[in-house]
Amino acid sequence: MSEGILTVMDAIEFFRKSAGTWRSQRTTHHLAFRQAEKGFSEIEVTSLDADDPRVIEICQMHEVDPSLAAGGAYVTWAGEMAWDKDDENHKGSTVFAIVPDPENPRKGKMLRERGYAEIMPVAGQFEMDEDDALILITEYETMSSIERFWFVGSDVRMRTSAVKRFGGFNTSTFCTEIRVNPNVETGSESTPENSQFYSAFGW
Repeated sequence: MSEGILTVMDAIEFFRKSAGTWRSQRTTHHLAFRQAEKGFSEIEVTSLDADDPRVIEICQMHEVDPSLAAGGAYVTWAGEMAWDKDDENHKGSTVFAIVPDPENPRKGKMLRERGYAEIMPVAGQFEMDEDDALILITEYETMSSIERFWFVGSDVRMRTSAVKRFGGFNTSTFCTEIRVNPNVETGSESTPENSQFYSAFGW
């Protein structure tokens, strides 16, 4: 593995390494229309310990024993897409909790207070692949998504996603994300307005 590339042992370590502020450039391919849309977003990730009241609350919301959680994160995001209308925005925040499989901490459940494709509590399945990338699969009532997140350096992260809507309007997205102020740790918890942004983390 080349110098600067991260070795991630499990999902909670992945999110701890993601703490901070990121600027994301994204291209979304609308497959039904055979067109691509560009956009950007700024994401802030605050790592949460397993005993954080917000992690405990999310576990209780999903009727999961809080003692099984390894930790979680508070995430805020704000962005723009090229096709946005005047009254559209992509801003929001969420808290999520990581609940590893007792037999294998590299896979398990990711609990959230709200989804991004549907604004309601949602539980996804995660696993780390052989390249230490995070795979997240989420099933909603009207769509499903699969995403892959990975580091190519301490301050550079990539993401791909595919969203399948049951009406046939499918999209795929590629993002390149650069850490802002990489030498400055952040504990900021600003809370933007709520809106949909089609990523598991708002990334």
